[in-house]
Amino acid sequence: MQRIAPIERSIYFFRGLKVILDADLARLYRVATSRLNEQVKRNRSRFPRDFMFQLTVEEASSLTSQIAISKSSRGGRRHRPYAFTEQGVAMLSSVLKSGRAVQVNIAIMRAFVKLREILGTHHELAQRLEELEARFQQHDAQIQEVFEAIRALLEPQPLPGKRRIGFPA
Repeated sequence: MQRIAPIERSIYFFRGLKVILDADLARLYRVATSRLNEQVKRNRSRFPRDFMFQLTVEEASSLTSQIAISKSSRGGRRHRPYAFTEQGVAMLSSVLKSGRAVQVNIAIMRAFVKLREILGTHHELAQRLEELEARFQQHDAQIQEVFEAIRALLEPQPLPGKRRIGFPA
């Protein structure tokens, strides 16, 4: 059974989606990337755009610098990577019909769920922090009003009804 931690490191965000790249999936399934992509191409109807897409040149070049994918001039990839969404990964289990594929897919689904929980918790914490900040700003304004009232009380007030002694200036 796969541990979830290495899978979590293989999940990237592209186009606002959580995805796993074909090379990472191939490594997890212990098959060649070309073999994985070959099976996907043979079953193309099972992988619509929201299940799988090929990275643009810009996205692929950002990966080259981020995670050290070797350049094609140095024997690395010759084609842009494919990115699989959670649904695409689930569909892979029907294309790759090995026991290992089933176990890996279960681990990947758990990693996606865990990531979704983490992101949900992060969003919830950020929202609560904003609420606290707003509440303290409200209190800060009220405290400021109290200080201004105290300062006003501390300033000496002229006594009403008494005339000043001396000549007006």
